[in-house]
Amino acid sequence: MPNRIRRQMPIRASADIAPTQERRTHGFIERTERPINDVAGRAGRPYRFVDTLAMIERRGSITAGMRQAGEDFRDRFAVAQLDPLKAFDISRPRTGNSAGFKSAAAPSSRIEEARKLVWDAIVAVGGLGSAGGSCIWHVVGWQQSLKEWALEQGWNGRRVSQEAASGILIASLGTLEAHFAQSRRC
Repeated sequence: MPNRIRRQMPIRASADIAPTQERRTHGFIERTERPINDVAGRAGRPYRFVDTLAMIERRGSITAGMRQAGEDFRDRFAVAQLDPLKAFDISRPRTGNSAGFKSAAAPSSRIEEARKLVWDAIVAVGGLGSAGGSCIWHVVGWQQSLKEWALEQGWNGRRVSQEAASGILIASLGTLEAHFAQSRRC
């Protein structure tokens, strides 16, 4: 008798399936507000990560405009490819020389424009040497937690209390909102 391959039925998502305990230790997560379709077209309500900007907006510490300014900065930061954690891009050809390997292609104009916009925003909040610039770069750009920034990075190497860090982030987001509003008018 030939061995028959059994077809496995797809596992249906159950409402009681929750993230693992290990996942829960990496930040606050919640179910999405509305159901979304998966690749098979079935509706589901997956869990998603709640970032710092969303949490402080829910507390009423920042406005929707301040949150939007932070998200705009984060999007530009990602396009500018300023995140320190990068994987090797195997799609780019490498050329070798005596100094080592270098990318054959320079950053595109889109990346360069995003870097200019990020730099202008950092300068608007006081520059990288300021508390606001450091906070925006690490917390919004690199998506480091506010607590991590306050304890590890701080401002000019000095630790900052969480309350002060929260105030620095809120003030910086307000300045960022004003900077982006002015940039749109010009």
